[in-house]
Amino acid sequence: MSDHAATLAAALIRNFNEIPLTHRFRDPNYDTRFARLARDTAAQKLGATIDVLEPGKRGCPYHLHHAQEEMFIVVEGEGTLRVAGEMLPLKAGDVVFIPAGPEYPHQIINTSDAQLKYLSISTLEAPEICEYPDSGKYMAEGSLDKSDPFEVIERKGPSLDYWDGEP
Repeated sequence: MSDHAATLAAALIRNFNEIPLTHRFRDPNYDTRFARLARDTAAQKLGATIDVLEPGKRGCPYHLHHAQEEMFIVVEGEGTLRVAGEMLPLKAGDVVFIPAGPEYPHQIINTSDAQLKYLSISTLEAPEICEYPDSGKYMAEGSLDKSDPFEVIERKGPSLDYWDGEP
């Protein structure tokens, strides 16, 4: 492979079977291994993650996005998509499309007795507000400078006055 071809491959190609997975565990509901695939690639507006959920576990809390759209591709196993108050079965080969907005809070749950592996693909819209209906939290994130990201996670509650803390 030429130097140019190697540079292109490094910027454009990732193999989810070859990237080390990070383990995230929080008893009793969450146990996932994942790898962010788009990091350090040429991608500007797309994010991608490979997720592996253990039997009976979830990867992230039930949530909704105000700006980002997501797509999930089930690579291996079976599970359940919790979405808009419903439980929908998922199996290998299924492709799930989740638009932004309060109509589609969602979460993937491995309701089987084997591993569930799926790709998560999202637009990287910023700024982003993400809400967590089960816990009453929200997350605000975004930055014009990737070296200095902005992120805050809070519970809904009394707001500050517009002029609070201003000279």
